[in-house]
Amino acid sequence: MYAIEDFSSDIADIPHSTDRMTVRTKSRDHYTISPLLREALAGKTADIVVSPRHKADLIRIVRAAVHRRIPMTMRGGGTANYGQSVPTRGGILLDMTALSGVLWVRGGHLRALSGTLTSEVDAAARLQGWELRIHPSTRSTGTLAGFVAGGSGGMGSCMWGMLRDRGNITGMEVISAEEEPRVLELRGRDVDLIHHAYGTNAIMTEVEMPVAPAFEWRETVVAFRDFIQATRFGVQLGRETGIIKKLISLQEWPVPRLMSALGTIVPEGYSMANCMIAQPSFEAFECIVEDFGGIIVSNWGEGKGPYGAPLYEFAYGHGLRQVQRSNSKYTGLQGLFSGGDVPGMVARVHKRFGGPMPMRLEIFHSGGAVVGMGSPYFLYESDGQVAEVVDFMQAEGVQVANNHANTVRDVGIKVIDHRDAAFKASMDPHGLLNPGKLDFDDDAPEATPHALATHGWNFKKVG
Repeated sequence: MYAIEDFSSDIADIPHSTDRMTVRTKSRDHYTISPLLREALAGKTADIVVSPRHKADLIRIVRAAVHRRIPMTMRGGGTANYGQSVPTRGGILLDMTALSGVLWVRGGHLRALSGTLTSEVDAAARLQGWELRIHPSTRSTGTLAGFVAGGSGGMGSCMWGMLRDRGNITGMEVISAEEEPRVLELRGRDVDLIHHAYGTNAIMTEVEMPVAPAFEWRETVVAFRDFIQATRFGVQLGRETGIIKKLISLQEWPVPRLMSALGTIVPEGYSMANCMIAQPSFEAFECIVEDFGGIIVSNWGEGKGPYGAPLYEFAYGHGLRQVQRSNSKYTGLQGLFSGGDVPGMVARVHKRFGGPMPMRLEIFHSGGAVVGMGSPYFLYESDGQVAEVVDFMQAEGVQVANNHANTVRDVGIKVIDHRDAAFKASMDPHGLLNPGKLDFDDDAPEATPHALATHGWNFKKVG
């Protein structure tokens, strides 16, 4: 289908492989977390894996790929949950992990090459007393550009908001997919064109983000007899601007047992709030726990708990992976609980599904407001069952994104307008970047056959 042999000759000594197992492995990410995507993306692979060593390699690759009209899909650590880095139309899999290194840390910001692990970015920042404001639950394996291209928030979002909130991404360098690739610096509102676009409209080579003072973090598990009370606690903790925190993750019983690595830390029948609190704020945190009737059942330094991993690996997408170790049929949705009464909205969904379908909720800031993100966990039976949960949640005012799809529009987290279409046309005139994930033609084929009647997260366009 594509002139892969000719392309291989074009790029000469740049590391590349057409080995079947290598290509198959690199063409997968963590989309298997979704039973719908497991089916939809089965067998989707690239034709060749190419590993640029530096920017000069990357420009040679792009020039050759555009000349041969071969699609390119960028891949970092392969930690995405929606199949963002799965090449649905074959072609070139660009393994960006060798394009790695922190360029500088200064003036409350840092800048790193796109393939740098977020753990390495944090380590470099900490040498100067700083740390990333926000990082994913996949900090040890995910790359900085992968987080920006496919993520929406993570650890630190309960303090600093989502990646899309102003100031959380300050700049980036990108390369166009043209016969003569252009190198551009994007800043201000223009970074929103790249964020959560899955690498469909430019190739990121550098990312600049703000940093915050580094703290000693306490990983704390708080037990509550009642999940709605845990929700009230989490929302109020999110509002406490004087308490410095990195994580507020709420899990209803029996999830503490389904996450088997936690053992019996949480008492039988209790829900839990997993929190990361800065040491200087811990005394105030203990007061709010007491106010809401919680019990601190675990308290360790970051990464030092007896559960074998940092506590943030039991939250967000990582939380579902922990639950799936007990039963791989468990799945969930990405509902956004917002407005003046988040606990009330959660209570209504909980009344309908709670118990057989235990709730999960992360608390964070979005657009200056405290919100919750999550849904019931449920054992997947059919597409119709998922649709039923979606319909009820949306009827109760919950905004639901489709984490069982892998196109930008179908997932429904990125706000798209005429600027995005114009930028895509300018930077990728031949439609070679991760094709099928962000199309602007009305008759463009969908990358996944499953359709849920989700409305997405209704953000206003920033800028």
